[in-house]
Amino acid sequence: MSSNIRDIKRRLRAIDNIQHVTRAMKMVAAARLRRAQNRVWAARPYAHKIAEVVGRLAQSPQAKAIPLLAPREINKTGYVLITGDRGLAGAYNANLIGMAEECLEQEDHPTALLAVGGKGTRYFLKRPVEMMGYYEVVDDEPRFSQARELARRLMDLYLEGELDEVKLIYAHFHSALRYEIKVERFLPVAAPALKAAAEADYIYEPHPRRLLEAILPRYCEIKIYQALLEAKASEHSARMVAMESATTNAGEVMEQLTLSFNKARQAAITKEIVEITAGAEALKGHGSRRD
Repeated sequence: MSSNIRDIKRRLRAIDNIQHVTRAMKMVAAARLRRAQNRVWAARPYAHKIAEVVGRLAQSPQAKAIPLLAPREINKTGYVLITGDRGLAGAYNANLIGMAEECLEQEDHPTALLAVGGKGTRYFLKRPVEMMGYYEVVDDEPRFSQARELARRLMDLYLEGELDEVKLIYAHFHSALRYEIKVERFLPVAAPALKAAAEADYIYEPHPRRLLEAILPRYCEIKIYQALLEAKASEHSARMVAMESATTNAGEVMEQLTLSFNKARQAAITKEIVEITAGAEALKGHGSRRD
């Protein structure tokens, strides 16, 4: 019985330590989420406005001749998967990796993958998937320079004909409790993303095509940057929720173990009382026989 009590006390101490860790990780994730959420809200208006400007420019007849806009026969598709660098975020990384596997399996022509984030990188490097590159570490505060480098690399692969289509797989942030995994076409720039929010007549200087050729690369960089921000905010929200759930579960386990500990201790005390009583009765009986 005493060994059982010691085991329960040992488990209680271990779970209490785990609960302290998960509670601290939840607080850290919540603080990072607030900063990431602010960056997402700050970047969205600019991303929407540049998409609107590009959309209006793309309505010109000459726009279809621009390579980044012109669709072509698809012989090879490239996917960009954005995952987290660390775990302990519930099913966040597993869901993104599962979506990437599903997309790669459904394609009926050759595919290649570029992984952004340690989890996706380490997973697919061990699989028979053509990797066109990877970025294993993404800062908690994604830098625009990272997005520019990635966007230019993808545009070069597309313009050189190594890829005929590029798609993004990332988590779109909605709130602290919800994110949505999206698969979006990045190149050629999708027509729905370029649709003008409102019809209007503009006079452009210089020519709309020249403006579009100058703005499109910037638009692609902003698109990647926005995806990185959305993904990082979603990762922090998923980790915060997972750590809150882990803290709650640890508390429930501690309650059950405390109940078991009290029962075991009560049983041990009862056993000792019974043994003492039995010993006292035995001594009384022995004394009576002597008399």
